[in-house]
Amino acid sequence: MQVAVAGGTGLVGKYVVAELRAAGHRPVILARSHGVDLTTGVGLADRLSGSQAVIDVTNIVTTRKKPAADFFSRTTGHLLLAARSVGIEHLVTLSIVGSDEVDFGYYLGKRVQEELVRDGGVPWTVLRATQFFEFPEPLLDNRSPVVVMPRMLTQPVAARDVAEKLVEHALQGPSGMAREIAGPDRLNMVDMARRIVRSQGRRRLVVPVTLPGRVGRAMTTGGLLPRGQYVQGRRTFEDHLASLGRATPTGR
Repeated sequence: MQVAVAGGTGLVGKYVVAELRAAGHRPVILARSHGVDLTTGVGLADRLSGSQAVIDVTNIVTTRKKPAADFFSRTTGHLLLAARSVGIEHLVTLSIVGSDEVDFGYYLGKRVQEELVRDGGVPWTVLRATQFFEFPEPLLDNRSPVVVMPRMLTQPVAARDVAEKLVEHALQGPSGMAREIAGPDRLNMVDMARRIVRSQGRRRLVVPVTLPGRVGRAMTTGGLLPRGQYVQGRRTFEDHLASLGRATPTGR
């Protein structure tokens, strides 16, 4: 089976591509480095031709509503248009647990994306995932001795577990809003960041900050936790820390 992966060079996308290949399927990467610009649609229809399904794990690094909404409106709109034109049978989209409850800028962009997918005329599945184990790492990946980290109560999940579930959905067929996926343990993002720092032998002062207003209250009181029945990832945060310890020299 040929499956296109939008954002196939990113964190989750690389795992999705690897999982498809391991299962004997043919991934087609949709990314600028592979001749496709999802923000403009250039090269998209030609690259999609021959695929039966699309897994969309595109992403933008922003906390603001307008850039997030603009990005997901453009990329999802172009993806849906091209998918209809070439007869794609299934679109699987990655979203976020709590995106419909927490009025955070990026999450508002994901709401726009979900709405477009639901009304896009292509059979669909939306999988919402909690924050990844890797979430604190970009904020820690600088030379500053002090790192500000938002207070967030979450049930973080391994990006690889999410990738495996996305591929499973793509091969099974459309299911609409799928059961959410989360990790096995509830953790605070500030504590996660501090444990990452210790596991890698770094010297960083992690300073917690609560986002203002209803957004901050929602993030710290369960707004980002899965609701009802959900799929539990099999990898733990301890597994993730162990992998970081192996990959990163002490004293970095």
